[in-house]
This record gives sequence, structure tokens and C-alpha cells, in this order.
Amino acid sequence: MEALALRLSGLDPYVDGAIRVVAFYDTLIRRRVDLPALARASAGLAECVTGIRLHGTGHTTRVSPHGTPASTPPAPASTTAAITLDEEEIGTVWLERPGPPDPLDEILLDRLAIAAAAVAERYGPARTTMADPALVELAISSDADEAAGARALRLLGFAADQPVHVVAVRTRLPLDRISGLICPGRPAKAAPLADVGVILAATVDPARFPAGVRAGIGSAGGPHRSWRQARTALRFTTPREPVIRHTALGALALLAETPPDALRDNPDVVAVARLADFPEDLETLDAYCAAGSLRRAADLLHLHHSSVARRLEQIGKTLGIDLTDPTGLTRARLALTARRLLDG
Repeated sequence: MEALALRLSGLDPYVDGAIRVVAFYDTLIRRRVDLPALARASAGLAECVTGIRLHGTGHTTRVSPHGTPASTPPAPASTTAAITLDEEEIGTVWLERPGPPDPLDEILLDRLAIAAAAVAERYGPARTTMADPALVELAISSDADEAAGARALRLLGFAADQPVHVVAVRTRLPLDRISGLICPGRPAKAAPLADVGVILAATVDPARFPAGVRAGIGSAGGPHRSWRQARTALRFTTPREPVIRHTALGALALLAETPPDALRDNPDVVAVARLADFPEDLETLDAYCAAGSLRRAADLLHLHHSSVARRLEQIGKTLGIDLTDPTGLTRARLALTARRLLDG
């Protein structure tokens, strides 16, 4: 390469410079540098502030020509280039050169983008933050082939052998805040998808979800299977139990696979649906089914147990179910759960 550059330099100084730029980045790629080192080397070569941003993390690296983080406010980019991997844009590189661009800026950025793509593929993104929704959708999709799903996970920062939980979330809070709370110090990515938030996390602490968040947690394993489990668990959440692991549902998860028409036609479900016109009775039944005993239900409702007993007696007559019998309590629980599934 150097011999060719020397022969061409007498013919065209631009060609000489271009070949030297290509050789410079070939050397960096061979040395397997990381993104900060790549940015420092590029800023020194360009003699101006150089930036790198990966869409999957949203993290930006800006380096001065001296090799230190740029302390000046970001200036308009004089030249930009897209970082692409397997025909997908995964980030951007740019130069903040005062005045007009240098003749070699375009080829410098082209090679920088190629090198950055190689680094991203090798090491993956580093920080926990919001991710590209298209990338998250690809990672959890059951329609994507295995290679595409594995590449999406790698770009999101998950190692090939790393367990990944998928969490389905309904919330008004920022998803990146929630992912940082439930998975501190470990890889986690979040993105909105249709009407639900999606979080991919190496581990999940259910106790760390903020108040007001509904969440279903899938088991570690294949992301598309975990996503299906997370959506199912989310359907079972209630104000009283806002966060549910799919593994905790056990046989109850089978209800989610029952055809909706079969649920609607069940006499117990029909009877519970009629209680919707009587919110106080519905709340009493819900508390009793959740607590499993009269006294614990009274504590949840902040009522005397005798008052709860009278309500339950009347509710049992309305439903045609003996709520004092274990079988009757199971029927009421299943009917209440089925009704929630139908209500979405």
C-alpha cells in the first residue's frame, strides 16, 4: 500500500492522501481498537473535533484534535456519514471542522464509518438506554430468522450466551428510567412498540418497578418466547398485583390460550360480568379472591369482617356460587381472571 501511494503521489496528491487515509484505518481495524480510541485517532488525523454516535445506545463520543473529550459546545457538522452494518444504519460519524471541508474529509469519514461498524459488531453498544424500536422488534420477533435475531441482540449489547428477559410494560414514565431501576449495572434496552413498552434486560428485580407501572416479565431464554410470555403476564396484572412473572402464573396461563368466545359463554364469567354494574361488590369479591380468607379480605378493604361476610353472602347468591366452599372460591377466582382477560 505504501509503495503504491509513493508511486501515485507524483501523479495526484489527492490520491496519495486518500490511500494513506485508507491504510490508516486498515491499521486501526487490525489493532481492534474500541470506539473511544477510534474517535481519538480520527480527531488527530482530521485535526478537528470528531464525533461518533450509535443509534442503539444514543451515546455520543466527541473528541478534540488533542485526543481529549471535546469541551466546546457541539458545532454544526461540516461533514457526516452513516454507519451501516448489514445494510442497516446503526449510527453516524461527523467532523466539526471550522470553515470549508477538507478535500479528504469525505473519504476519512467513509473509512471511519466502516471502522465504527466493525467495532460495533465486535464489541456491541455499551450503555443502558433507549434503543431503536426496529432493532428491538427484530430481536423479539418470532418471524425473524435466527441469524437476524442474534445480530439484533448483539447490536443491542447482549452477548450471544447471555440470558435475556423480555418485559412488557404499560406506563407513562420514561422507559429508560424504568429499565435502569429494574436492572441496575447490567445490560438493558428499552423501546416503545405499538401500545406497549418493551424492555430487554439481563436480569429483572420486580420489587424495583415504580408505583403505577404494570409489567409482565418473561423468563430468560429465547427473546421471542420471553416476549410472548411477557405479554401474557401483562394481561393478568391488576391494580392490586401490578407486576407479574410469567413463571408465577403456572396453570393460570392456560386461560390466556382459551378462545375468547369460550370464556364469554361460561356461566361463571357471565355472572361475574354482571357485577360490573356494582363496583363495591366487584371490589369485595376481588379482595376476597386475592386474600383467600374473610379476615384478610376485611383488612384489605378496611372493613369489619362481619360487613364483608354479609356482602359475600349476597354476592354468592347473585353468582350462584358458594364462596365459603374451596371449589366455589376457585370458580370465582377463575371467573374474575377470565373477565379481566376479556377486558384486555
